[in-house]
Amino acid sequence: YQKKAVILWRKTKEAMIQRPYYENMLRARLAEERHFIQVVLGPRQVGKTTLVRQVLSIIQIPYSFYTADTEQDGTWINEIWQKERLEMQFTGQKERLLVIDEVQKIHNWSEFVKKQWDEDTWNNTNIKLLLLGSSRLMIMHGLTESLAGRFELIRMTHWTFAEMHEAFNFDMRQYIYFGGYPGAASLIQDENRWRRYVRDSIAEPSITKDVLETSNVYKPALLRQIFELGCSYSTELLSLTKLQGQLQDAGNVTTIAAYLKLLKEANLLAGLYKYANDDARKHQSVPKFQVYNNALYNAYSRHTFRQVATDPKLWGRQVESAVGAYLLSQAELNDMNVWYWRQKDEEVDFVLEWNNEIVGIEVKSNYEKMTSGLVTFRNLFHPKLALIVGHEGITIEQFLTLDLEKLLC
Repeated sequence: YQKKAVILWRKTKEAMIQRPYYENMLRARLAEERHFIQVVLGPRQVGKTTLVRQVLSIIQIPYSFYTADTEQDGTWINEIWQKERLEMQFTGQKERLLVIDEVQKIHNWSEFVKKQWDEDTWNNTNIKLLLLGSSRLMIMHGLTESLAGRFELIRMTHWTFAEMHEAFNFDMRQYIYFGGYPGAASLIQDENRWRRYVRDSIAEPSITKDVLETSNVYKPALLRQIFELGCSYSTELLSLTKLQGQLQDAGNVTTIAAYLKLLKEANLLAGLYKYANDDARKHQSVPKFQVYNNALYNAYSRHTFRQVATDPKLWGRQVESAVGAYLLSQAELNDMNVWYWRQKDEEVDFVLEWNNEIVGIEVKSNYEKMTSGLVTFRNLFHPKLALIVGHEGITIEQFLTLDLEKLLC
């Protein structure tokens, strides 16, 4: 029942690349006095386990690393925890770190963790706890149900252009089309194989494990259709009523909206809403579909990299979708909101909101696209900044390496 991991340094590009922001944050928090359970959270295939193993290889705290599986129940948590207490007692250690990977596989795991954590708190036993797992929604459900006030999140996002460039020598065009999944990087020379990998090894497990096994989804086929159609419509406005008409297994609009919300919580696909002065008007608007990673957009596309790169209209959508994906990921890190704005024929691609400050962002990847909507938006809402990304503005590369928090500070 016990699976204590041995850290083996695998000399692959993915394992050797460090994500400094997350590594520094995790190291700093583990060095602090015991106060919160630390939880590494993020979508699949972004390197959560790799990050933890990198940090464990250099920290000074004695630790144990366990991986849960579906054959274990909550008593397994009790047993390994008791073992850690005995280890501290026998060796005279003043502190110890317990790491549990794939914790969501254990039924009712959060109740057992709560019991042991609270017991250590009561008895002044200095066992720090680090949790991670492959199912974002299952972990969040457990945390919010039983561990409120006891945990702190380290939110990992999809890989950025800078990281994919450093690790796999992606140029900007490759990143915009193939996105930021490190596991798929070696397959881009064979686009059919790359698409199958993204669909079968990333998207499908995310839907099956992160959504269907954690939520009451009565029409799984409908949810999958919404996901695939939404990916192909990334950056486009599509009312839920019109979306309903394109689905084979159509549910009502309320069901479709609920399924879209689940896909957003899983960091797969979001429906952005129109920016307005009041919340009611925002959420009554037509959603604009936006993937969290451009790999999801193109894994369900019929256009090849060559076709997209040589067609200005198709390429413009690719660039806008890549900017939107970056905004969604960075907004989650900084507790920001992302909207769009439109009034008649004028629009602003994205509106970034934080602490009652807003930034209007217009993506202009070619000479034909007009930006008059940005002027109207500025006059109506007086944003802190109105930004053009692309032609006549900040370059795409500059924007995709920008610290968004600085835009609103």
